[in-house]
Amino acid sequence: MGGHRHADLVVVPDVVGMTVSDARQVASEAGVALAQPDPDGPPLGALTWPGVWVITEQDPPAGNHVYRWDSVRVRFRSAGPGGAAGVREPRRPLPDPDVLSAEKDPEETTDDVSKDSAPE
Repeated sequence: MGGHRHADLVVVPDVVGMTVSDARQVASEAGVALAQPDPDGPPLGALTWPGVWVITEQDPPAGNHVYRWDSVRVRFRSAGPGGAAGVREPRRPLPDPDVLSAEKDPEETTDDVSKDSAPE
């Protein structure tokens, strides 16, 4: 087998500064695939979900020519305030304390309680 490839060459787009979601769309339209730097690690999608992530570096740089569907390795950082945790379920408001407050039994008085607990 010779070293000849049958894929055509495409231009690497500039994805630095984009969200991973937007960068994947741009890369796909240009005919390349985004990948995380470690070829033995989990896929890019697994590392960037959930949350919003921004591309900080890419290799090869924009403007280079690669074969169609070759990988462009990217580094990224979280763009959200919660770090890598991403978006979580919204917090529910606390219940109204007046609605959940316990009511005293009208037949039970303080005297009844002290009589029950006194030794006979």
